[in-house]
Amino acid sequence: MLEVRELNVSVATGNTQSHLVSDVSFTLKEDQCLGILGESGSGKSVSCSAINGLLGEQFSVSGQAIFDGENLLTMPSKQRQDMRGQQIAMIMQSPMTAFNPLFTIGNQAVETIKQHQPHSTPDAKKLFCEILSKVNLKNPQYLLSKYPHELSGGMLQRIMVALALVLKPKLIIADEPTTAIDYISQREVINELQMVRERFGTSIIFVSHDLSLVSHIADSVLVMHQGKMVDYGSTQQVFNAPSSQHTRYLIDTRLKLINRFKHVMGGV
Repeated sequence: MLEVRELNVSVATGNTQSHLVSDVSFTLKEDQCLGILGESGSGKSVSCSAINGLLGEQFSVSGQAIFDGENLLTMPSKQRQDMRGQQIAMIMQSPMTAFNPLFTIGNQAVETIKQHQPHSTPDAKKLFCEILSKVNLKNPQYLLSKYPHELSGGMLQRIMVALALVLKPKLIIADEPTTAIDYISQREVINELQMVRERFGTSIIFVSHDLSLVSHIADSVLVMHQGKMVDYGSTQQVFNAPSSQHTRYLIDTRLKLINRFKHVMGGV
């Protein structure tokens, strides 16, 4: 469904070009989840924003991103804009800032739906309430009346999952959707994304720096470091037999933290 070939991203800094992403390639099939793993600044979010056409004019993007037979990187801007949300949805990493604080959740959901589909306002609200119920959010009418600051980060993130799902996209890009929320909310968001795959057959790109979350949800994993891909394969292959020293370092560091935690808790 999506094949990325030799994706390169650079940004103009004065009279020079700084390379942010170099030669990233991967394939995502229907009803699969790809985990993109790496520390902050490794190029994960930049790669996804480039694929989705969300980078500014100061960025230069080359390579190919073939989605359903069409190259997203050379697609006319109007066609690409229509595709965003409709066929490719994105879940941002900071739910508290992703929503406009001046409007209710209902206002923003209706605006998103009507931008892509010819629904009336009542029909758009009804559609969104149905999706909220499907992702196990109770009292959807109550949620529509709330402003973003009146809801928790975990609740907003789950609403964002529903908003991404409402237009029935083929692909959801989840850009570190669990970064700013607590552990229980993280698990709820992961469960919602897994439910989306099972119920709707939606493909997912899950971006994270958390090895445990990626191993829990992803079928395949791409590891990035300093703008380059250093490991790529099935989740089991990458975590059990990593080919790069950097991936081994990430896994070893994670294990040390777990063992240290167990040691400290055992001494309590």
